[in-house]
Amino acid sequence: MKEKRYMSLQKHKRVIISGGGTGGHIFPAISIANALRRIDPEIDILFVGAEGRMEMEKIPAAGYRIIGLPVAGIHRSLTLKNIAVILKLFRSLGMAKKVLSEFEPDVVVGVGGYASGPVLRQAGKMGIPTLIQEQNSYAGVTNKLLAKKASVICVAYDGMDKYFPAEKIIKTGNPVRQNFDDLKKLETEALLFFNLKKGFPVILVLGGSLGAGSINKSLSENINMLRDPDCQWLWQTGKHYFENVKALVSLSFSENISVHGFINRMDYAYAAADIIVSRAGAGTISELCLIGKPVILVPSTNVAEDHQTKNAKALSEKEAAVLITDDQAIKTLVNEAIKLVSDKTKRVVLSENILKMAYRDADIRIAEEVLKLAGK
Repeated sequence: MKEKRYMSLQKHKRVIISGGGTGGHIFPAISIANALRRIDPEIDILFVGAEGRMEMEKIPAAGYRIIGLPVAGIHRSLTLKNIAVILKLFRSLGMAKKVLSEFEPDVVVGVGGYASGPVLRQAGKMGIPTLIQEQNSYAGVTNKLLAKKASVICVAYDGMDKYFPAEKIIKTGNPVRQNFDDLKKLETEALLFFNLKKGFPVILVLGGSLGAGSINKSLSENINMLRDPDCQWLWQTGKHYFENVKALVSLSFSENISVHGFINRMDYAYAAADIIVSRAGAGTISELCLIGKPVILVPSTNVAEDHQTKNAKALSEKEAAVLITDDQAIKTLVNEAIKLVSDKTKRVVLSENILKMAYRDADIRIAEEVLKLAGK
């Protein structure tokens, strides 16, 4: 029965995409899968994620099958809990080998996250070609280990040969939304959507769907400065902070502040913005490069190996963004944003330089590399 099942699949390629844990891993993975299907509608794609993580919900919602492994992250402090983590790792390695043996993929793609480790490790031992998609400017420990057996490593930043064998690296950029070419045409409509006035600069403040505590605190503690009539603020607080911020803005009678828990129409938000304040996740930065507007980055320090700070430095060192550290944000963020509004020369330089770092159609480029490996 099993032999008959897999004989029927021999007509088309089979790909496993492994990883997840956060939207920063999941949505690029879905983008790659969608690109593979656009190139080859008959391709068979299976995702492997970690049990209990958000990929177990998001991947099926996108129309793909997923298998969950019990793998979990190791605790950085000395604790007996790590014994359970190690046991889960060994179970996950066994399950990964079983999935690979049964699905018989032509190639395995790792996008980062807990599950990518066991799956790519076992694929390498079994002689299955593997592709790593490294999104950050600083490679994590897992990807550096997996790179030894990887066939191809797709990256978004220069200088990644510090971490990976140079002959395996292909600079593709990160897969993100690509529909930002007509933002200027949306500007009037976007301003109306957010009840903002035409002719006054807009500072867009983003902290992700959950919000960024330090960014929200920076604006809240300097709320009087936000009442400056010469500029407007479009503020996405995140759902946890929305009610408190909304009440604060109402008390300050600030008509030039538009507050939202979450913004669904990001195309409108980007179209309305003259300056963008944001965290420095890899996917977010890749998106901001395509948009090409002046950016102030406030990297989160609550991430593995402080990779957001390294991402932000990769831009600020090329005068493609302004970097404000998380611990300095409360003192300097609002003031720096207002100063940037009046510094047209600097805004032009930032826009020109960040656009130079943009990579279009990264999803297709990565998908093409996956299919090359699948054909070998």
